Amino acid sequence: MNKCLIIIPTYNESKNIVRLCEKIMSMEKGFDILVVDDNSPDGTGELAEKMSSIHPEIHVISRPAKMGIGSAYIEGFKWGLGKEYELFFEMDADFSHNPEDLIRMAETVKDCDLCVGSRYIEGGGVINWPLWRMLLSKFAARYYTSIITRMPMNDATSGFKCFRRTVLENLALDEIHSEGYSFQIEMHYRVWKKGFRIKEIPIIFTDRQHGLSKMSKKIIFEAIIIVWKIKFTVK
Repeated sequence: MNKCLIIIPTYNESKNIVRLCEKIMSMEKGFDILVVDDNSPDGTGELAEKMSSIHPEIHVISRPAKMGIGSAYIEGFKWGLGKEYELFFEMDADFSHNPEDLIRMAETVKDCDLCVGSRYIEGGGVINWPLWRMLLSKFAARYYTSIITRMPMNDATSGFKCFRRTVLENLALDEIHSEGYSFQIEMHYRVWKKGFRIKEIPIIFTDRQHGLSKMSKKIIFEAIIIVWKIKFTVK
């Protein structure tokens, strides 16, 4: 078993999951992969199970229905904490996150507690997003969240990151029920409030080429509300 666990939530990612896992396994750094699939109608879970039967570094949690990315990560964290993993990564399944950046994150987290891949610092960026989504994301991640919470982050909605084990052990995971953007904001805020060291590194985020985006009005609205909620409830 490797010491690094990459948690990848999936829902209808059959066109991406095999290629992504193969790319990760081809890299020199030793990573284990945990696919948390929400009963994808397109057979993503079955593909992941097939790979798992061949490659011992791939693991699968199959859930009965679409339950959301936040709960998928929480379930993945708990699963990994029950093992001997030291580093825990969050990563999308659609190649919007470059697998090569996992190695930079693993090196960076040696000098901090949480390494976050940031689109909105020098050297970072976004490719193939429509202007409205770019402006919405940047406003939420860099301005709205920072002004309300005072959290010193440039990309508080980033979903590409690496935690040290001790960080997750000290968070009240059972109290986290938010999803989408709001899940990422809440995780960062809880880590920051605990006094852990957060470092952002630049990444290039590339919009998916296959499959459909999970973005919705509900996710956007929840992100707006969660910022105020965590400000007054998280200690």
